Amino acid sequence: MIPRRFFWILDFSMVAFAFCLAYILWPEYRPFLNGVHFEWLSGPLQPQTIVGTLPPFHSMIWILVLAGIAAVIALEIGEAYRPLLQQSRARVVITSVVAPIAAGCVITLVLFFEKTSSWSRFFLISFMVLGAVLLTLFRMSLRQYFHRRRAAGFYTKNVLIVGPREVVRWLLDYFAEAVPKTEYRIAGFLGVQSDPHDFDPGVAMLGHSWELGDILIRCPVDEVIAVQPQKNGGDWIQSVIENCDSLGILLRIVPQGLLFGKTRILRTLYPFQLLHLPAVVLAPPHFDSDAIFFKRLFDIAVSVALLILLSPLFLLIALAIKLSDPKSSVFYRWNVVGRNGVRFTGFKFTTMRADAEERRKELLDLNEMTGPVFKMKKDPRVTPLGRFLRKYSLNELPQLWSVLKGDMSLVGPRPAFPHELDGYGFWHKRKLSIRPGITCLWQVSGRNRISNFDDWVKLDLEYIDNWSLWLDFKILLRTAWAVVAGTGS
Repeated sequence: MIPRRFFWILDFSMVAFAFCLAYILWPEYRPFLNGVHFEWLSGPLQPQTIVGTLPPFHSMIWILVLAGIAAVIALEIGEAYRPLLQQSRARVVITSVVAPIAAGCVITLVLFFEKTSSWSRFFLISFMVLGAVLLTLFRMSLRQYFHRRRAAGFYTKNVLIVGPREVVRWLLDYFAEAVPKTEYRIAGFLGVQSDPHDFDPGVAMLGHSWELGDILIRCPVDEVIAVQPQKNGGDWIQSVIENCDSLGILLRIVPQGLLFGKTRILRTLYPFQLLHLPAVVLAPPHFDSDAIFFKRLFDIAVSVALLILLSPLFLLIALAIKLSDPKSSVFYRWNVVGRNGVRFTGFKFTTMRADAEERRKELLDLNEMTGPVFKMKKDPRVTPLGRFLRKYSLNELPQLWSVLKGDMSLVGPRPAFPHELDGYGFWHKRKLSIRPGITCLWQVSGRNRISNFDDWVKLDLEYIDNWSLWLDFKILLRTAWAVVAGTGS
């Protein structure tokens, strides 16, 4: 969803565009209005006052800014910055119409205090009409777009329940009756203590609470709901907190007494989103942060620009691969694990021979990287052309498509192969707590000299713990230099 502050900018831009459009159209309609006589109108509304005059545009910029700010304030007062999907069509239309009218009233008030009576009334009317039309079309189009994405499941969060079996059925009924299926989906539940595996509340039992760490990697989970028992037996809560904290998973701790207990006048002050569960919510860093939205927006803009600008280079590389080995596929299908254990298929330019995967087992003893990752500087499976592509990181370019789709980011820890997860220690798995990227700290910190997987992961965790938009920008600059210098492998 679009953050509130960014929405301010978009709405301000729509109002400013309406102001500029009205200014451009005013000279076109002026001759027509001058030829119209309103003899039945009183003095204040004579044709000359309707047509009026306008100063040069550069001297009206402060009026434009004032109008945009007034419109945004009107939208804020009208609660138009609540999520669009939670607003009715009527509310969206009404607030979109009222905002430019409020802006026009503010302009009129300013002109009154300045004692300026020659301004064109037609310009003000056309500005308000155009502003209402543009804002309505813009906001209704966005609402429809969000509605389609929600219906397609893009916003659905996978929830894992951890708690005593007697509350699992209650929560399942609660989700079925009170929570939209397009918002949350129960991925399964974990039992606690001696809950039997044959207990079937209607959803899969994935294990027990002490297995949470491994399950969070194997299964795509966005949130964990842990129900703390009313009596003794809640010692497992601490391990749940530690696992979610390590892997950056949002955790809700719900006291069982608040689920089944009855209150007459006391109520939950801060119901969280659509769930309205009485919970203590532990969120990872930057959860619901505007900076995450701007990172995604930057990813989309850069990936689209590079895919277009580099399309001739894509064709040249594809042609070179086919000429060097007609039997090879241009793209290597990269089946990897991304954020929170979600698997996806990315693409790279082919740099190895067709039998590379079969020969991998023969070369395991020559692995130069300690840990579950396989690395060789002089890998015999790499073709001469592939060696050149790797040197300048050109084989990575098709991953821009994965960035555009949202499976990856420009900057982030490298994704893992599924077979590598078996060799991960628990602390290694935290590198999968954010969206993977094409480049990251380890790649611009001498990746050819790093031979210890633990050192690699430590750099990834350093990036996660210190993330900022400025850090991404610095890494991208260093990556650009590494590509030009040909320090890849």
